[in-house]
Amino acid sequence: MLDYILSLLASPAAWVALATLIVMEVVLGIDNLIFISILTNKLPEEKRSLARRLGIGMAVVMRLLLLGTIAVIVTLTNPVFEAFGHGFSWRDLILIAGGLFLVWKATKEIHHHVDPPAEGDVFEKKSASLGVAAAIGQILVLDLVFSIDSIITAVGMTRDIPIMIAAVLVTVSIMLLAADPLANFIARNPTVVMLALGFLLLIGTTLIAEGFGAHVPKGYIYSAMAFSALVEGLNMLSRRNRPKGEGGH
Repeated sequence: MLDYILSLLASPAAWVALATLIVMEVVLGIDNLIFISILTNKLPEEKRSLARRLGIGMAVVMRLLLLGTIAVIVTLTNPVFEAFGHGFSWRDLILIAGGLFLVWKATKEIHHHVDPPAEGDVFEKKSASLGVAAAIGQILVLDLVFSIDSIITAVGMTRDIPIMIAAVLVTVSIMLLAADPLANFIARNPTVVMLALGFLLLIGTTLIAEGFGAHVPKGYIYSAMAFSALVEGLNMLSRRNRPKGEGGH
């Protein structure tokens, strides 16, 4: 085992694979962080940071456990039934379920922000309050979807489990450092919340489309998100630098 690890450390191809996987995991982690930020910001302030760390920590444990079953996960791409001229695999069904969950969650939050619901509202059957356990549960559900998809993608880059584990650990460290600053930034800027929810809708729709066999290049999705974030950033600078009293303020 030691010889195997040393051979990986001495291999330039292994380092390239590790760097590529880290970039991929960080990009996918952005989706997760946005969801985690919006979700945990609904908790009491003193519980938010704890919930983020617990959610991310438990998610990484789950992802490492999934890596231990990689031989099973790679078989999830095998079709299990056919409908609408498309062979659906377990991976497709997981992506569709995760996409529907994201679309439902984002739609519910957008509705809550645009028109705070009265009692009995179709989107808010219960109180808007959220518990730490419920928040962590939802974080783990979404991370399961992204984990399975990223592991299947990672297998196409490398078959070396230690490289995958290293990429996951580096990515989680970055997520833990970025979680609180990102969540606090979103909490301080209400318009960013709506932009982030729009991102979640886009990501959820993309997952559903991929589950039905439509390949959506990730570059297009993240380019659109980056452009939208740039425009929102310029709007924030404009509002900040606008003289008081201008525009009715």
